[in-house]
Amino acid sequence: MKLKADVIRWHQFSRRGDAVFRSLGREIAITTLSVATLLTATPQTAQAQTVAPRDGGSEREVQVDEVTVTASRVPMPMEQTARIVSVMTREQIKDCPAQSVNDLLKHCASVDVRQRGGFGIQTDISINGGTHDQIVILLNGVNISSPHTGHLAADLPISIDDIERIEILEGAASRVYGTSAFSGAINIVTKGSLPLTPSQGGGNPIRGSLGVNGGSFGTWGVDGNIGHAKIGMLSAGYQQSDGGTANSDFKKVRAYYQGVAGLKDVDLNWQLGLSRMDYGANTFYSGKYPNQYEENRRYMGSVSAQTKGRVVFAPTVYFNRSLDHYQLIRGTSTAENFHMTDVYGLTVNARTTWALGTSSVGADFRNEGILSSSLGRPLAEDQYVRIPGHDGYYKKRDNRTNVSYFLEHDVLLDRWTFSFGLMANMNTGLDYRYRLYPGIDISYRPSQQWKLYASWNMAQRMPTFTDLYYKSPTQEGNTGLKPERTSEFTVGTGLRLHGLKADVRLFHRHNSAMIDWVMTPDDAENDFTTYHATNFRLDNMGATLNASLLLDEWLGAESILRTFTANYSYLHQKRYDDREIVASSYALDYLRHKLVLRLDAQFCKRLGATLSYRWQQRMGSYMKYEAGTSTAQPYAPYGLLDLRLSYTGRHFDAYVEGNNLTSHRYYDLGNVLQPGFWLMAGGKWKF
Repeated sequence: MKLKADVIRWHQFSRRGDAVFRSLGREIAITTLSVATLLTATPQTAQAQTVAPRDGGSEREVQVDEVTVTASRVPMPMEQTARIVSVMTREQIKDCPAQSVNDLLKHCASVDVRQRGGFGIQTDISINGGTHDQIVILLNGVNISSPHTGHLAADLPISIDDIERIEILEGAASRVYGTSAFSGAINIVTKGSLPLTPSQGGGNPIRGSLGVNGGSFGTWGVDGNIGHAKIGMLSAGYQQSDGGTANSDFKKVRAYYQGVAGLKDVDLNWQLGLSRMDYGANTFYSGKYPNQYEENRRYMGSVSAQTKGRVVFAPTVYFNRSLDHYQLIRGTSTAENFHMTDVYGLTVNARTTWALGTSSVGADFRNEGILSSSLGRPLAEDQYVRIPGHDGYYKKRDNRTNVSYFLEHDVLLDRWTFSFGLMANMNTGLDYRYRLYPGIDISYRPSQQWKLYASWNMAQRMPTFTDLYYKSPTQEGNTGLKPERTSEFTVGTGLRLHGLKADVRLFHRHNSAMIDWVMTPDDAENDFTTYHATNFRLDNMGATLNASLLLDEWLGAESILRTFTANYSYLHQKRYDDREIVASSYALDYLRHKLVLRLDAQFCKRLGATLSYRWQQRMGSYMKYEAGTSTAQPYAPYGLLDLRLSYTGRHFDAYVEGNNLTSHRYYDLGNVLQPGFWLMAGGKWKF
C-alpha cells in the first residue's frame, strides 16, 4: 500500500550509489511523477526499488517523487528539468534481455545501435539520426570518449551488474558536456559501494557476487564484484566466444575499481578501469576483406571532488589511454596499423543559489594526442616511438588542445523552469579563435500530471583523427574536413495519469559540414572499393512517442502482468546538395522507423519474465561483395523477438535468455551478417 501522505523528497543526491538508501531506515520505492524528463529506455520511469528496514520496523512503501539528474550544468530534480533525460534503472537493467551496455541501449527508441559483434564487441551508438562520433560517453560523469574514433567508444571496463542506472540526454548538449556532445550524451552511473541488507549479514561491511554464464557459439564467461561501504567497489570479468558468424570470435578481459570518501567539507570519488579485447573483425570496415582482426586496450582513471556549502566547487581530473592494433587480413601485415591515443583533462565547476536562481560557471581543459603508424603528421626518424609489445615504431603524431568555458543560469519556479547557458570554445586543431555555442531550455507544468517543454541549443564536433588521416585500400581520410556544427530545436509534452505514462517529442536539427564516409559514381573505376571522408549539409528531423501502461496500477499489486511499454521513433533527412552518393557508411544510413515493445511479468515473488520485440527500417545502402563484384544493396527491415526468464533468490540469482527467437538473419552494418538464435544462461551467488 502506498502512503501518499508520507512522501519523502530529496532535492539533491550525493554521488554515492547508496546515498538514498542509507538515509532511510525503512522500505522505500523510487517512482516519479514526470514522464517528460525521465523516460527509461523501455521507457518506463524509475521502477520501484526496495530495501528492507534495518531497524526491524514494520515494512511499508514510501513514494519518492523527486530524483536528481543532470540535464544542465546544475543538477536538479528531474520533474523540474527542461530537457529529456531517459533513464534505465537498476531493476530494468536486471530484467532486460541483454548481455552488454550496447544491448541495453537497443531498447531505447531514440538510440541507434549498429553492432558488429556480440557482447559489446565493436558497436556504433548514435542518437536521433546522428553518427557514432557525435555523442559523448561518460562514466560517472567523466568523458571517456576517444578522439581516435567513435568505433571504440563502447569499450567499457564495467559489466551490466556494476551499473546503477544509464542516463541518456537527447539533443545538442555542448553547453553541458562539451563540444563532442553534438547529438546527445550517455552517462553510465555505477553502483559505487554496495548497500547492505539484513538478509546479507546486517552489519557485515562487505557485499559482493560471483557469477558464471554460458551459451551458444562456445560463449562462456565469469564475472564478480566486491564492495565495502568505506573502501568502494572492485569488479572484474572475463568472457570469450567463437562468435555467431565466421571470424567473429573474441576474448574480453576487464577490471574496474571505484572508491568514495565523505569528508567534513568535501566528498571524493575516484575510479580506475582497464579493458582488453581481441577479436575477429569479420567485414567490419570493408566487405571486400572478410578476415580482418583487431586488438584494443584501454586504461582510464579519474578523481572527482565536490565541496559542501553555499558555493559548491566540483573539480575533476582524468586520464584515458587507448591502444589499438588492426590487421586488414588477419595474421598478416597487410594494411596493418597501430595507434596509441592519450587524453587527459581538468574540469572545474562552481555553482551557487541566490535570490534570482542558481548560477554556475565552469571550465574544461582537454588535451588529445595520438601516436600512430598511419594517423597524424609524419615524425622525423629520430622522433619515432617504439610500439609497446611489437618491433615496429609509431611514425606519425598529432595533438590538439580543447579549451571550453561555461556559463549558465537556472530559474526554478512552481510551474516554470528556465535554463540559459553558453559555451565559449577554442580548439588548437582548428585555430585559436573562441566560438560561442548558446542554448536555452524552458519547461511549463500546468499540473503535476502534465508538462510542456521546449529547447534550442547549438553544438560543434571536431573531426576525429581517423576522419582526418586514415588511409587504406578501402578508406581515405580528408585533412581538409571542417568541424561539424548544428542548431537544434525541440518541443514536447509529457503526461502522467493513473496507470499511464506517455510523452511525445519533436525535433529539428540543422547540420552544417556534416562528416560522413561515402562512395560516389567516380569510384566506379575502382569497382566501388574506397570510401572517402567528406562534408555536406544535412538536416535531421523526427518524432518520438513513448507510452507505458502500468498494469499493476490497474489490475492490483498481485497482478502477474506488471508493465507494457511501446516506444516509436520516426526520422527524416534533407540534404542540401545534389551530389550523387552511391553508398554511405554512417550519416545517410539512418533509422527511418524504430518500434520497441516490452512486456514485464512477475509470476511469483522470485520468478519474473520480460518479453521484448524490436522492429526497425534503415535507410541507405551498402556495397555487397560477391564473386569479385560489388553492388549497392539496400538495407531490409527486420524484427527481433527476445525473452528473458529470471529467478531472484536470497543468495542466488539465475536467468535464461533467448535472443532473436525466430532466428532471423539481418544486417545492421553493411556485409556484417548478424547471428540467428542465441541462447544464454547464467547464475550468480551473492554474499
